Amino acid sequence: MMKLDELLRFYRQKHELTLEEIASSTGVSKSTVSRWESGEIKKINAERMHALSQLFHIDVASHLNNDLLKPVLGIVKAGYDLYAQQNILAYKEVTPEESRQGDYFLQVTGDSMIGSRIYDGDLIYVKSVADVDSGEIAIVLINGDEATVKRIIKKESLLILEASNPNYENRYFTAEEIKTLPVQIIGKVLHTKIQF
Repeated sequence: MMKLDELLRFYRQKHELTLEEIASSTGVSKSTVSRWESGEIKKINAERMHALSQLFHIDVASHLNNDLLKPVLGIVKAGYDLYAQQNILAYKEVTPEESRQGDYFLQVTGDSMIGSRIYDGDLIYVKSVADVDSGEIAIVLINGDEATVKRIIKKESLLILEASNPNYENRYFTAEEIKTLPVQIIGKVLHTKIQF
């Protein structure tokens, strides 16, 4: 669920507003706005929420209740050997329908999935899951620190991470390797957002 402090930081930066400008528009002091943004004050009354809605050109209550900002959690490799990072890089607005479908974005680096229209620099929208069907594109964590995006192929006792660029080899993991490394599916790719 989106928090007030996250929403304020995102929209203040998006609209290039100062704390003073928000304070003036909402009828509170600059220090109060600072306390909203730091998370010290977690709730505001309906009058202040309405003023913020007008200032940001959104329905603040709807954004807070429907979680219409999703985090860009970090970078995932469309290739291999990139260590997993989970730092919030930014937030992206989503529709109410998208909010119900997914959980977070990851930024892609590399070109191993270009045949699936996932390009270097794209944002992929991900639903947190522990498994996907064979043939679906997933985020996979290998050995606890390497994150990659690949098509999942399940055959007998093998898990295949399939690249969609012929310049990259597929990776094969046995049932034993899946347990001992481990190899974990942590998300299902829903779609990409192309960055310009």
